[in-house]
Amino acid sequence: FSRDELKQYEMTEKFKNYKEKLRFFLGDIRDLPRLKTAMKNVDIVVHAAALKQVETAEYNPFEVVKTNVVGTQNVIDSIYSSNVKLAISLSTDKAAAPINLYGATKLTADKLFVSANNYIPNKLFSVVRYGNVMMSRGSVIPSFKKQKLNGTINITDKDMTRFSLTLSEGVEFVIKCLCN
Repeated sequence: FSRDELKQYEMTEKFKNYKEKLRFFLGDIRDLPRLKTAMKNVDIVVHAAALKQVETAEYNPFEVVKTNVVGTQNVIDSIYSSNVKLAISLSTDKAAAPINLYGATKLTADKLFVSANNYIPNKLFSVVRYGNVMMSRGSVIPSFKKQKLNGTINITDKDMTRFSLTLSEGVEFVIKCLCN
């Protein structure tokens, strides 16, 4: 379930041997009826939808709240009215002690997701948090590479700690969490 039709097409091609087990829906988590339709006959949900660019979030706060907070509530509501038994939401280290809107919306989404465990029995809602997924959409690395060409790399704070992992490590971590 995604708004990205190109990635949907690519996944359909890549996983064509699993047609009986996988379905691909275009849609937006802001659209509750479409989300509920997509959740039919689903066992596990990995909620990865979010607007993630810090600067974009600061300039477009209403859009970020609609996606990261209201969209997450829509995911929860859709799970309630479906057969989904297990849901895991992907979060960010920026939610641990938010200093910007992106981090604050992800912290709110995390709290909504974990709190959902209080309402409906026989469903499990969990959250995983990690840092920069190297070379993923929103990764800081392409920005650092571009800055390096100019001779200077700008960082938020020289004493800050950055948490990074590869895309494969992120996927493996989520699968391990789903299994546990």
